[in-house]
Amino acid sequence: MDVADLKVVDAVARHGSMNKAASELNTVQSNVSARIRSLEDELGVALFQRSAKGVQVTPAGRRILPFAARLSKLLLDASSAARDDGQPRGVLEIGTLETTLAMRLPRLIAQFAKAYPEVRPVVRTGTTCSLIQGVIDCQLEGAFVAGPVNHPELHSEAAFREELVLVTSPALQSLEAIAGVKNLKTVVFRIGCSYRQRLDTLLTHLGIVAPEPLEFGSIEAIIACVSAGVGISLLPRGVAANAARDGLVAMHDLPADMAQVETVFVRRIDGYYSSALSTFLQSVRDDEVVTG
Repeated sequence: MDVADLKVVDAVARHGSMNKAASELNTVQSNVSARIRSLEDELGVALFQRSAKGVQVTPAGRRILPFAARLSKLLLDASSAARDDGQPRGVLEIGTLETTLAMRLPRLIAQFAKAYPEVRPVVRTGTTCSLIQGVIDCQLEGAFVAGPVNHPELHSEAAFREELVLVTSPALQSLEAIAGVKNLKTVVFRIGCSYRQRLDTLLTHLGIVAPEPLEFGSIEAIIACVSAGVGISLLPRGVAANAARDGLVAMHDLPADMAQVETVFVRRIDGYYSSALSTFLQSVRDDEVVTG
């Protein structure tokens, strides 16, 4: 097995096609197929399942994929580092929570893009768990996630501090009133969201067994459902403030030990720290000093 073998495995897995992988690698399909067959013979396992619809990764293939992806990223990082003259440029691909994107990033990214027009920011959203995995797997240069994060492969630094509030329909006037709601439901992001976990902890604190959650993929959907009385949610104050001001939802303060959450930025310790990312993070730090 060598570097070229793993690059082929990575390309075939991403495209689900020998032909598309060959196009990316500037070769012909027969060469890709031959290299995959040779590697499978060497390892004694099938890495892909062939069918008329394309190729699917086998369990053995999935086990080798993280190494192939990291190696491909390492080679790309080496090339980028050689070309990096300290001037921010190129693609900056980062991840963020939906709430951080809504509250914090639009202004920061707009200012950064204006100051550094040669950088093209690409922002992906997800839950804390999925974003962390994206950074570990080298799919993202870094990500804004709920802290704290303690992982041996990641560097973590504080970015923002948010105040969480319980968000309900206007009909519920207090935290205590929630205990009397029949068939209570929570309206939350997908599994892996730290706010969801904290809401379960809060309900336990109130003596309420955490109900079956209703999962949604956007802030707008969550607030709309809460406003309609479908359930309750836990969100940063800044996210729910406009809806509360318009009388669509009610916000309830949490106990002090549950109200504060820190958003951190994580990146791989051994990853390439581009000038674009370094400059962007410095702009975030500077903005926090100014705005608090």
